[in-house]
Amino acid sequence: MAHVLVRSRRLSDAQSLILRMVRKSGVSRGEIVESLVSVCDNLGWNSLVFDLLIRTYVQARKLREGSEAFRVLRSKGFCVSINACNSLLGGLVKVGWVDLAWEVYGEVVKSGIDLNVYTLNIMVNALCKDQKIDNVKSFLLKMEEKGVFPDIVTSNTLINAYCREGLLDEAFEVMNSMPGKGLKPGLFTYNAIINGLCKKGKYARAKEVLDEMLCNGLSPDTATYNTLLALVHFSNMKKAGLVPDNVIYTILIDGYCRNGIMSEALKMRDEMLEQGCVMDVVTYNTILNGLCREKMLADADALFNEMVERGVFPDFYTFTTLIHGYCKDGNMNKSLNLFETMTQRNLKPDIVTYNTLIDGFCKVGEMEKAEELWVDMISRGISPSHISYGILINGFCSLGHVSEAFRLWDEMVEKGIKPSLVTCNTVIKGYCRSGNASKADEFLSKMLSKGVAPDSITYNTLINGYVREENMDKAFVLINKMEKQGLFPDVITYNVILNGFCRQDRMKEAELILRKMIEKGVNPDRYTYTSLINGHVSQDNLKEAFRFHDEMLQRGFVPDDKF
Repeated sequence: MAHVLVRSRRLSDAQSLILRMVRKSGVSRGEIVESLVSVCDNLGWNSLVFDLLIRTYVQARKLREGSEAFRVLRSKGFCVSINACNSLLGGLVKVGWVDLAWEVYGEVVKSGIDLNVYTLNIMVNALCKDQKIDNVKSFLLKMEEKGVFPDIVTSNTLINAYCREGLLDEAFEVMNSMPGKGLKPGLFTYNAIINGLCKKGKYARAKEVLDEMLCNGLSPDTATYNTLLALVHFSNMKKAGLVPDNVIYTILIDGYCRNGIMSEALKMRDEMLEQGCVMDVVTYNTILNGLCREKMLADADALFNEMVERGVFPDFYTFTTLIHGYCKDGNMNKSLNLFETMTQRNLKPDIVTYNTLIDGFCKVGEMEKAEELWVDMISRGISPSHISYGILINGFCSLGHVSEAFRLWDEMVEKGIKPSLVTCNTVIKGYCRSGNASKADEFLSKMLSKGVAPDSITYNTLINGYVREENMDKAFVLINKMEKQGLFPDVITYNVILNGFCRQDRMKEAELILRKMIEKGVNPDRYTYTSLINGHVSQDNLKEAFRFHDEMLQRGFVPDDKF
């Protein structure tokens, strides 16, 4: 029947019939293909029927089944047009089934079907999606051998992919090569480049590209101006015939907020209202985030009240933003009130909300409240992450409760959560602060056994711990160990050792450390000289103290009053 409908040019009816076949439960791809093939001997066959079958699978979003049907057709020696093949390949790439797309592409090539530029662009997009952009050049060469050459879509796909990866030089290389291939960069090309530059913070260069685009007679669209954020003034938009709307105002406000220019952000908000645009929850959240980042919490509170009065309902992001702002300011009562209001409104806090509150209470030393929130978080079915553990461990270490911190570390490891280097460094710092450098040294071995490699901060903390205990021999053992692992002592390492000698009135050794650090290419800083000056002053050796004072000035360091 499908063959008859196709011959009668009733393609819509034919596709409806095939769609019913495709959707019918209990019928395999092989059976569907067999039913279409079996009538060919009597009626003759029309390849358009098989094209419709593949296209119908794609439109019905049955891409895996479509791929199987394509293979069955090929195995029976029936051809499918390149357009139908492209439809299937494009569908697979769109949903991210790139490996399957390459399998189907391989079948298409083996079948001898002539490929076209659409095939080329689909597969270039597949490589870009799969982050295999380095393979594009070799693929294009193979396609050129088949007589298929890239077009402007190919260039735009590559430029967009390079910009997404931050490879701006490569993006410009592609754009600059376009005229030599008879291709002219279009609006999409320029928008991708401008967007890439803005993401990298190269705003001046982005403005130059915009000017080049205008000189080439291309009119910017809303996407261009959205990308440029606050760099392009509204007057330019209006001259170009674009009317700023709620979305554009909000994006421009966000541009000012991200750069901490709150006065301009609020001016833009005022202009937005004057133009008759209504502020929605996204606009309010954008400004609230900017105010909280700049610690303008009184203004944030006033804006929140205004938002409620105007009937704009605060959402999850509103409360999380304000909670984070007040936690950073140490105002835990306000943060907790907002948290309670949030839960009363049936807005469910997530792991980030809890981490923010727990961190806030840890920083003000209220560990009981932090633990209460920890229990509440788990009772809501939210499992602590390595960040959650790190926050609580840091809180206990800061108060010298190292045994409690270590209990949490063990619990985290038992649960299969790999501790981060930051968390491990926190435990080492906790042991050292409580005057137990040897325990910290044992913990170093433990973190190594868990596959966490120490960094310079790890060693500097441990070295400082031994120096504070006046165990200089152990400190030097650690420096040797550090160097063996390819971590070279920095100015902090040398300053810790040098200061340790100065505090023990071992000034000759301290000056040897100064010479050694300079020999190793590590420049002394103000702290180095302050330690040496204080060491000599404590021994009433004012002549040497003033010598180092003069050397300090010659190196451009301004002394303070700490000696």
